Amino acid sequence: MIRALAFSFAATLLLMQAATAEPERPALRAEATVTGGVVRIGDLVDHAGIVADVPIFRAPALGETGTVPVANVIEAMRAHALVGIDPGSISEIIVTRASRTVAAHDIEILLAEAIAKGYGLGQAADIAIGFDRALRAVRVEPSITAAPHIEHLRYDVRNGRFDADLDIPGAPAARQRLSGTAVVTAETVALTRPLARGEIIKMGDLAVRRLPRDQIGSDTITDPDQAIGLAVRNPLSSDRALRTADVMKPEVVQRNANVTIVYQVPGIMLAVRGKAVDSGAVGDMIDVVNVQSNRTVRGTIVGPGQVAVASMAARVIALADANLTDGLGRPPAGVK
Repeated sequence: MIRALAFSFAATLLLMQAATAEPERPALRAEATVTGGVVRIGDLVDHAGIVADVPIFRAPALGETGTVPVANVIEAMRAHALVGIDPGSISEIIVTRASRTVAAHDIEILLAEAIAKGYGLGQAADIAIGFDRALRAVRVEPSITAAPHIEHLRYDVRNGRFDADLDIPGAPAARQRLSGTAVVTAETVALTRPLARGEIIKMGDLAVRRLPRDQIGSDTITDPDQAIGLAVRNPLSSDRALRTADVMKPEVVQRNANVTIVYQVPGIMLAVRGKAVDSGAVGDMIDVVNVQSNRTVRGTIVGPGQVAVASMAARVIALADANLTDGLGRPPAGVK
């Protein structure tokens, strides 16, 4: 019984204290985030009471931030009997209007997908779009969750011109007119630096560039692997699409360089000194001069500084020039 009386007394005391306690005083906020087009007293003041929903200012544009001097806030609240607020060290309140943002890049992708699908132009990633006016991000109220979509699309396949409408259901103010050009492109390979004739192309010398598909010829290189390890046939500048005619196998024999001429007949191989008349890569046929006989023969480059002569005429010349025996039936030096 004593415990019950003590508990009842404590509960009554707490209720009396709560009834007599002062209500929390209104206090200014240093920052506020608002939704909608107006700023209400309750957005700027904690414990604003029954006037919390009263609008007093216009909100910033969607997604933007502004400031309100505290003196203006206090003056606006005075008309609603909210007075005596101590601003303390706060001189202005930062106000941000919440928004949901649709990025410009996402709008561009959406448009490319609509053009590619609607006109059978392949992959959306291959569509390069240029807008008549700079494309900006679109901001809508956070409560609007509908996805944007393209309406009334018109595209001229002859000149690449398009116009369309961007619409976001529930956000009529976000509707935009889009116009410009859309071109189907393909990847090409270009040099990142100028190269001189004969320089070997390395991976770091190449970059992938996109060009309009109708500007790409059948001989345009579209894969870096098609160029890496090859040599430049003529001096080339950077940022130009490479063609197969621009590259060649690396030259392993230089014009007027000393070479080894290898004559081959069944069972016999003879190596003699020669001089290259032309430059070339492995597999190329060039003229070489046999410095022993001063005869010019045509052979195939088989390696750095090596030319193989295997034609019938070359075999006859090889046998004559080599003097395969020394009169005693022994092969001369160099004959295997």
